Amino acid sequence: MKEYLAAALLAFALSFLCCLAEIPLLRRWKAGQNILGYVKEHKEKSGTPTMGGLAFLLSAAAAALIFYGFSDKPLYVSVAIGWSFMLVGFLDDFMKLRHKENLGLTAWQKILFQTAVALFASLYCYFDGLTVLFLPFTRLSFDVGAWIVPLGIFVFLAAVNSVNLTDGLDGLAGNSAAAYFLSMGALLCVQSRFPALAGLCFCLSAALAAYLVFNTHRASVFMGDTGSLGLGGFAACVGIFTGNLLYIAVIGFVFVLSSITVILQVIYYKKTGRRVFLMAPVHHHFQEKGYSEGKISYCYGLITMLLGALCLFFLL
Repeated sequence: MKEYLAAALLAFALSFLCCLAEIPLLRRWKAGQNILGYVKEHKEKSGTPTMGGLAFLLSAAAAALIFYGFSDKPLYVSVAIGWSFMLVGFLDDFMKLRHKENLGLTAWQKILFQTAVALFASLYCYFDGLTVLFLPFTRLSFDVGAWIVPLGIFVFLAAVNSVNLTDGLDGLAGNSAAAYFLSMGALLCVQSRFPALAGLCFCLSAALAAYLVFNTHRASVFMGDTGSLGLGGFAACVGIFTGNLLYIAVIGFVFVLSSITVILQVIYYKKTGRRVFLMAPVHHHFQEKGYSEGKISYCYGLITMLLGALCLFFLL
């Protein structure tokens, strides 16, 4: 436990220092976010530095590797996968800044890159025998064998894009992800499995906590697709590689909610010409209803923590 705490403290310190150094550089390079016009409440945020995800993703992985080294294969593969998704997000953010508009990589380019990384990760699971899945709220498990490949690809794509959709308010994705990784790390401790990946979870949670100092309303920096895609990649890795794939949707319910509300909104609008929500994802609906960004972000983080605690309750 002392090692987990030390690793988390290092991740927090590195992330905090990286944010302090990164924000002035991003401002100097005019790496400001272009805000979508239909979100009228966000007009004042235009020009806020983006790509802040580099700070906490690099810091968390560095701290985990310093403490657990390169001898733990699931750890360094997770870092490689997480950073690969981060790179896809970085390319998207870079192209948006270069073209001075909110259009980076095309949808097909994103899906192609994401699918390639997800395929590699899923094949790694199959060939390394990481094919056993645990049923949430029980101690039961079952082996899916080769089905881990298509299942893994689906979960990676779903997780990465769900976290990306949740990144719409100051502190929202950061709060939710910090709670998710803290819960997943605690789950691995209870299961007494994959200690290095548990350490990675705690490092990610701590690094996000440092980043939130600069990202809570009103944000000084945004994580951008660099951060959200990278977080989604790490979230899927620690779930799938440890056999806790089904826990991803339970503990990460708020991420699933973002995707489901967008899908419902699109389908219903195409069929009826009307909307289910004032705006999708649903966090924008709550904002349109008059709830503050801080309150929505806090509730998302709280819900994630409570779901994580519920999962742990049935295993203790």
